[in-house]
Amino acid sequence: MSEYVKSFLAGVKSKNPNEPEFHQAVEEVVDSLSLVLDRHSEYRSHKILERIVEPERTITFRVPWMDDQGEIHVNRGFRIEMNSAIGPYKGGLRFHPSVNIGILKFLAFEQVFKNSLTTLPMGGGKGGSDFDPKGKSDNEVMRFCQSFMNELYRHIGPNTDVPAGDIGVGGREIGFLFGHYKKLRNEFTGVLTGKGLHWGGSLIRPEATGYGSVYFAAEMLSTRRETLEGKMCLVSGSGNVAQYTVQKINELGGKAVTMSDSNGFIYDPAGISAEKLNFVMELKNLRRGRIKEYTDHFPAATYTAVDPKMDHNPLWDRKASCAFPSATQNEINGKDAANLIRNGVYCVAEGANMPTTLDGVKVFLDAKILYGPGKAANAGGVATSGLEMSQNSMRLPWPREEVDARLRGIMKAIHSACVTTAERFGTPGNYVNGANISGFLKVADAMIDQGLV
Repeated sequence: MSEYVKSFLAGVKSKNPNEPEFHQAVEEVVDSLSLVLDRHSEYRSHKILERIVEPERTITFRVPWMDDQGEIHVNRGFRIEMNSAIGPYKGGLRFHPSVNIGILKFLAFEQVFKNSLTTLPMGGGKGGSDFDPKGKSDNEVMRFCQSFMNELYRHIGPNTDVPAGDIGVGGREIGFLFGHYKKLRNEFTGVLTGKGLHWGGSLIRPEATGYGSVYFAAEMLSTRRETLEGKMCLVSGSGNVAQYTVQKINELGGKAVTMSDSNGFIYDPAGISAEKLNFVMELKNLRRGRIKEYTDHFPAATYTAVDPKMDHNPLWDRKASCAFPSATQNEINGKDAANLIRNGVYCVAEGANMPTTLDGVKVFLDAKILYGPGKAANAGGVATSGLEMSQNSMRLPWPREEVDARLRGIMKAIHSACVTTAERFGTPGNYVNGANISGFLKVADAMIDQGLV
């Protein structure tokens, strides 16, 4: 790492104290970019790194709402509009108690490069609130979403900033947010993605992140002339991304044996079949229950509760060939990564955003396994959001087969860009470098073209 990069990272940490996730995201990207900066001094003279880590706009606001008992609550709302060099800001909204400025900056920063990789004209942003939708009634969630949109609507629009869903923001929340935006602005426009199919949504959008990560894994395996057929797969999470990851693994002939939530994980050595997955979808999407109930219906499976005292996650300590971390950031640490490799895993495709710590990434890279970082492997979700935006602009829905074909084509293109860029900069097979550099170059060149703004 050059002295310039070391000094730059020290400055980021000094300017942004108490934001470890943001520091981690920046360090992971900039470590790859050392290869670029050595060859292209123009990025240093134009201060691209210094500019790209600063959000173009950071919005914070209060969100007051009333519960069903008439008690008033106050949450915080955020929107980080990170970079619009190649298109309007695009990125999800997260409703979760852990949400803060640092986490959203890390997510928005990652989103800039992920969106660039999709080949679609989208900038990067992220937002959300420390509101927890778990345990809330539909009416309470609706009142919160309407209060949240009372402020957010001033800052978004189809040509400015197009939010989507993320953790805690699914179809229900997007519906409430969109309905209130429509009322406030008196217009029906594609300002949010992940909408319902009958009012502007796209087929395949709910499935896209999970499908995309499996498509990316299939592309990585193809470089070794292998497929997913017959391969044991570990999947974390049980929300939207994990559900459709399992579904696509099944379709391509693999066998997913784990799923999880914040309380623990299930292990089903027989595999999570289509019938079992339908149970999980009904449990999580409709009844909003806990994954532990899986073992009540399928007693051959085992359940392991989370033990906060453990220095590793036993979900990642199972025999398998492939792993799909699809829950949240930093769910795989260095010990978990070592356990995965010891148990035979040689293909990791990240469905979540930055689910692997820097120590874990180093373990994967040193072992030279097929490792697809989130900004590449999970870009299918935002790519299909971009396709939804295109359909909204044309007022024309595409059939399922067309959207799925476009999604798979985008994931193949992302994989190809990662491979060729990694080779071009002297690190063949390193998808981290390939993704970071490929995403950066497009944005950096656009920033230079547009002047000092």
